[in-house]
Amino acid sequence: MNELEKLKKLLHHWAEHNEEHAAIYKDWAVKATELNQIEASEILNNIHEQTNNMTDLFNKALKSLSVK
Repeated sequence: MNELEKLKKLLHHWAEHNEEHAAIYKDWAVKATELNQIEASEILNNIHEQTNNMTDLFNKALKSLSVK
């Protein structure tokens, strides 16, 4: 496998892995709300959103490699 193929695989893996983490953060945000831990819930929701933004960036990077 050459370096470009490896980079494509890594970006795909990182995007998928990030999605898994984002789902966990969202689940815990809901649980924090149920525990009346509103500030923690808001922070976890923010982390969830930022993690989704990172996933978008991984996917954009992957797409940019496919174009060339």
